[in-house]
Amino acid sequence: MRFGRITSDSSDSGDAPGPPVVTGSSDSSDSSSSGFPRPLLITLVAGVVGLATLAAVLAARPFAPDTEIRGLPDSGTFNAETVSTVDLSVHGTRLDGAEITLNGEPVETRTAGDGLALDLPELSDGRYELRITHGGSNPFTSRNVEKAFEVHTSPPGLSVDPAEAAGPTGSVTITGTAPGAAELSVAGQAAPLGPDGSFQVPVADPGMRVEVAATDEAGNTATESIDIAVRRPLMRAAHLSAIGWTSDGLREPILELVREGKLTAVQLDIKDESGEIGYDSQVPLAREIGAVKGHYDARQAIKEIQEAGGEVIGRIVAFRDPVLAKASWESGDRDRVAQTSDGQPYGGSTNYGALSFTNFAHPEVRQYHIDLAAEAAELGFDDILYDYIRRPDGKLSAQVFPGLGDRTPEESIVDFTADTRAVVREHGAFLGVSVYGIAATRPTEIGQDIPGLAEHADYIAPMIYPSHWAAGEYGVSSPNTQPYDITHRSLADFAKITEGTHVEIVPWLQDFSMGVSYGAKEVSEQIRGAADNGMESFLLWNAGARYHGEALPSIE
Repeated sequence: MRFGRITSDSSDSGDAPGPPVVTGSSDSSDSSSSGFPRPLLITLVAGVVGLATLAAVLAARPFAPDTEIRGLPDSGTFNAETVSTVDLSVHGTRLDGAEITLNGEPVETRTAGDGLALDLPELSDGRYELRITHGGSNPFTSRNVEKAFEVHTSPPGLSVDPAEAAGPTGSVTITGTAPGAAELSVAGQAAPLGPDGSFQVPVADPGMRVEVAATDEAGNTATESIDIAVRRPLMRAAHLSAIGWTSDGLREPILELVREGKLTAVQLDIKDESGEIGYDSQVPLAREIGAVKGHYDARQAIKEIQEAGGEVIGRIVAFRDPVLAKASWESGDRDRVAQTSDGQPYGGSTNYGALSFTNFAHPEVRQYHIDLAAEAAELGFDDILYDYIRRPDGKLSAQVFPGLGDRTPEESIVDFTADTRAVVREHGAFLGVSVYGIAATRPTEIGQDIPGLAEHADYIAPMIYPSHWAAGEYGVSSPNTQPYDITHRSLADFAKITEGTHVEIVPWLQDFSMGVSYGAKEVSEQIRGAADNGMESFLLWNAGARYHGEALPSIE
């Protein structure tokens, strides 16, 4: 048997179709070969044709096939940088009456240009599904447009270990972990990550600080900045003035202590308490104010000390500077000078003289000393050691420092120290700061914040001379006759307040007599008091540069 087909009856007189008829079979039975009655078969076929026609019509209707969601990140994830600026909008035809939901909850919309802007709630971390439904709930007329996205704002973990370089210009290896990170940057350069998120990255020229950044797949970044510690090797030095260097009788005994291995360095003055510069400095302001004296050839002196087996510590007396103070006052640059409340030069309560102290807060005064430090480091001085890096003694209420503003003297001096170290470190030199012994417990008396300075100096040199302590300090009844006790107890305070920092304590020890005759025994007692605090380095002071070498232990 042949299957029937639906046709239209055509009249001889015209083309108008008639009712459908079934043709093809010569069998006149009322049932088809399939077993269905012909009327039922015709109905089924017509139903199939009707559904196909309806599907074609539905497919042809414009159920917003051009709907576009704008503002989603290409990665499908909003990170910490982008989540606060989410700006989603829907564009296309037939948006009137569309239902828009986020994770099943209705979203408020407003007209924006040719589309609808979505007013989303605050998005916390998680997965979201945005759905736009056109045409209501009728399954034959509705259409959904769906987009999924994520919000991930938590940065990866990042932990960087403390790092210590071999020297001011030495290399360093940065180590740590960054779990969850996909990318790592160390000192501005891409660096590898281990499977467990660990890293070990050598940095050839780290400078004073290294920035580490870890970024996850979503683009969230964790950063950490670490200071590079540079531990000053053992230093045992003796003070020598610029003029003292020109005397064979003073210079040679000190160099001999270096050759014998009892001293590792010579502390040679660059600029002293008088404001005079010992070598032929080329710093413009120094030459302009007549500070340059040229007592010694810097390069030659450095060479001679190094040939003896020692290093050179260049001492710069900073803010006690009569030469700069006098020149500034006379030239009308009076803001360079520390002043009284009525605008006169401030000389301090211990009668240094009216034009003795410059203004540590003045940019030109600060730059003058930074320039001297940079020049000396470039010449080959191994260390720059500031002295008188403080405000004048006396009541702060009686002192005026133009330009200080609402900052404290301590804050200003700490910043100056940081600025200097950034410069001298570039030339491979260490930076030390000499401080009063009382600064450990009374920092505001002279503007020396020890914990603050510890963050920006390689070492701190407390002047804990026994003759300078009052009776009863640290429970010592007679400090000048008890050099071990006062040295040990005062330095314990410096060790305590700098604990956890990279700074070292290198004390100034007394090798001169004041009130009590000092010899090898008294010097040895101070060395022992420092060593019992774990401080093996020290500086010896004698203004006349004559030292008790027999008190110095040989360096192994």
